[in-house]
Amino acid sequence: MPSKDILVPNIGDFKDVEVIEVLVKAGQKIKKNDSLITIESDKSSVEVPSTSDGIIEKINIKIGDKVSEGDLIVTVNVESKMDVKEKPLQKNKIKEVVSKKSDPVPSPVAQSTSGVKLASPKVRKFARELGANVTQIQGSQRSGRVTEDDVKKFVKSQVSVNQGKVEIKKYKDEYTHEEFGEIEIKEMPRVKKLSGPQLVRSWTEIPHVTQHDEIDITEMEQFRTSLFDHFTGEKISVTPLAFITRAVVNALKDFPNFNCSIDTNQNKIVYKKYYHVGFAVDTPHGLMVPKLRDVDQMNIKEIGDELRRVSRECRDLKINKKEFFGGSMTISSLGGIGGTFFTPIINPPEVAILGVGKSFDRLVRIKGQIVSRKILPISLSYDHRIIDGAEGARFCVHLNKSLGKDFAFKLAV
Repeated sequence: MPSKDILVPNIGDFKDVEVIEVLVKAGQKIKKNDSLITIESDKSSVEVPSTSDGIIEKINIKIGDKVSEGDLIVTVNVESKMDVKEKPLQKNKIKEVVSKKSDPVPSPVAQSTSGVKLASPKVRKFARELGANVTQIQGSQRSGRVTEDDVKKFVKSQVSVNQGKVEIKKYKDEYTHEEFGEIEIKEMPRVKKLSGPQLVRSWTEIPHVTQHDEIDITEMEQFRTSLFDHFTGEKISVTPLAFITRAVVNALKDFPNFNCSIDTNQNKIVYKKYYHVGFAVDTPHGLMVPKLRDVDQMNIKEIGDELRRVSRECRDLKINKKEFFGGSMTISSLGGIGGTFFTPIINPPEVAILGVGKSFDRLVRIKGQIVSRKILPISLSYDHRIIDGAEGARFCVHLNKSLGKDFAFKLAV
């Protein structure tokens, strides 16, 4: 029987693309237009058909190879009509092989011979983004090929819902900690036990976006440190957080999407007409996030006094549980500790949180002179389902203006 080479045909824009499946094996009977291999680019996958009938003599391509037009795929033995007439028994045998091939049971080349899982680059990237290992996923397509739906089903299988709470399946470590040295085991503080599930819910359910910015607060700091009581002559101590809280309220008024919550059950948005700002309090018992009610009705000194009162109640564990709910937006300030930028986690059902770092001095050139300015680093995280990047940037610009010199002098009245 004469041999014939089958080459990669004209496949359009496909060039140097990867072979992800070899659909035939040596000795197999094929017909014209039967698929030989599957190739895939970053856009789509294509099955390359045979251009002739025959029996596979040699396969010249393996999974992972890069191919282009004109590359040799397989060599086949082509039967003439005379061969078929002279060998009727062989023809019947070939029919049997063909009938087996039509069986929906996957062929022995379900994966690659090296054990590599069949999945497109797009699906592999999708699995990585969800934290899934593609080699652990059962593929539903031919030859065990993994699709995006397979990845979604796998991830869903790793998560269970119990009375509305999302629970990730727990896995036992192969080795215990004490096998590597001395350890000490302590009880997790009650506050951290209560806040843990809320943080997991936020991080797994909300698509976070965090924007960073720097605000020049030189004039604000000069104004803040110059405050005094006109009657007693005593200096008035107001924390920078009070000014920041007031600036956030002003921004919430102009950007109502930041003062809302998403009702996923009803597929609606709940816009709040009140301004209750939460703030993170570092206590010996763990982090607490109480709310300051109706901040829009307070002046700067009242905000400062309320911050101190609520912080004291949190540290003394005298705060009412209800005060941790019903917020508009949260502020997490690390200014008293240090650091610059970070990624604060949104406190649901809120849709945004402002992270505040420690202010620092920076030398800048203004009108030909080098002067020192006080800079405040901020990090704004928001729910990308309701707030886009442009609105997030405008919110930061609004804070920048509010905490500048104009806002400082406005508060004097």
